[in-house]
Amino acid sequence: MKSLRVATALVGAFVVLAANVQAQEASAPAAESPDAEATAEAEATPAVVQVAAPAPTLLLPSYSEVILTPDAEASSKKLREGDTVLMHSLFDVMHNGVVVIPKGTPARATVTWRTGKGAFGKSAKMELTFNELTMANGQKLGLSGVHRQEGQGNTGAAVGAVVAVGVFGAFVTGKSAIIPVGQQLTARTADALPYVIPAGAKIVPTAELAPAAPAAVPAAEPVAEPATSPVATTTPTAG
Repeated sequence: MKSLRVATALVGAFVVLAANVQAQEASAPAAESPDAEATAEAEATPAVVQVAAPAPTLLLPSYSEVILTPDAEASSKKLREGDTVLMHSLFDVMHNGVVVIPKGTPARATVTWRTGKGAFGKSAKMELTFNELTMANGQKLGLSGVHRQEGQGNTGAAVGAVVAVGVFGAFVTGKSAIIPVGQQLTARTADALPYVIPAGAKIVPTAELAPAAPAAVPAAEPVAEPATSPVATTTPTAG
């Protein structure tokens, strides 16, 4: 009987001990794995954002040359003062090795003066005033300059007709002023134009873009004349 009581007491003590161990394991914080610690450190470290350096900004000077041509033939026969003539640039405009105004950039001009062709071989005349360029981003760049076009007259033929036929010479008329597609008209930028150098691009000074002057041809060295031996002269002796 006494042995049974001792065994029962031992079993009870074992059960209580096991319960305490389970309770301590449940209340103890779980051990963090190395991966979890690395993740926590990465989340705590602020992210570093790489910001590219801004590209340098330069200016295309005002009064820079732009070569234009009309989109369609411009004729004094069809145009009147105040009419608009649509044009485009014929060549790239470069600065520091960068294309600032690409060829094909739209432009606009206005007919500001015009005379029709007349009798006695009088030719027509027309003036176009350049207005602006429209850049690819929609920016308007003012232009300056005027181009005058005259028709080819028949004054000589008219004078001859007047002498030969009299009043019928008045029916000899001149030609219309015509600017064909492809004719080069020189305009100038009215304002400076800011532009951005592409990141990483090499800036080539505009002065270095000019064609190199031809090397001077060295002057030919004078050719030395061959030395001539003196001619011996004999003095006749008296006989």
